[in-house]
Amino acid sequence: MDFLKERTGIEVGFGHGSFIGIDLFKFQKASYPGSDKIDVGVYIVTTRNIQKMMKKEYNQNWEGSLSFEKVIRYLPHFKSTIQVSVYVMGIDFIFQ
Repeated sequence: MDFLKERTGIEVGFGHGSFIGIDLFKFQKASYPGSDKIDVGVYIVTTRNIQKMMKKEYNQNWEGSLSFEKVIRYLPHFKSTIQVSVYVMGIDFIFQ
C-alpha cells in the first residue's frame, strides 16, 4: 500500500492493468482482523481521457495500463473477495 492514514489505505495505480488484483488484495489484507489497519481503501488511477491526452501531447505509451474505467469494470468481480469498501478516484483532465 502506498499510504496509510487514519485507517484509510491509499494505493496509487499507474502501472499495468495486470496489477489490479494485487492492488485490490492489499486493501483486503490490511483489513483482516489480524492486521486491522484500515476501514476503507482509496484507489487512485488515471482515466482513459488523460491517458489519451498524455499520449497525444507527450507520446507516452499507456497501452495495457490501469484506468479508472477498467477498475470500475473489474471491481464487481472482486465483491466476494474484498470485504472492505474501496473508493476509486480517477485523475482526469478537461480539454479546452
